Amino acid sequence: MDIKDLKSLIKMVTETDITEFELEAAEEKVRIKRGNAAAVVNYQPAPTLAIPPQIMPQVAPAAPAAEAPAPAPPAKGKEIVSPIVGTFYRAPAPDAAPYVEVGQTVEKGQVLCIVEAMKLMNEIEAEFRCKIVEICKENAQPVEFGEPLFVVEPL
Repeated sequence: MDIKDLKSLIKMVTETDITEFELEAAEEKVRIKRGNAAAVVNYQPAPTLAIPPQIMPQVAPAAPAAEAPAPAPPAKGKEIVSPIVGTFYRAPAPDAAPYVEVGQTVEKGQVLCIVEAMKLMNEIEAEFRCKIVEICKENAQPVEFGEPLFVVEPL
């Protein structure tokens, strides 16, 4: 991967609300993390990669929030989280019925949703028999790695 490709990836991350991006190909691995002050790029096989200041994205400090809303009380049950960054879809097609609904019992291996990442549709399956207690995301909403998709009650 050359510097032009890295610049394109950094630009993509800074122009979206993505805070972390990881790409693995053959013998290369690129990981870009974005925080409040600057972007951090890890590139392997090289131990570290310094980004020249002229391509370092300028990130404005976040404006302080007037009042932060109180966090929602934790839902009862076990969370099923997103294994990747992408877009959450409840159904296999826009005109199709959702894979699951609240209150539905699902079997191990049953598809719960799709998370699209880089034009690849990744089916998220139930790892155990359970009952859907809550669907945490709306259809076509972006999701981050580790973000809850469902709250379930193991059966």
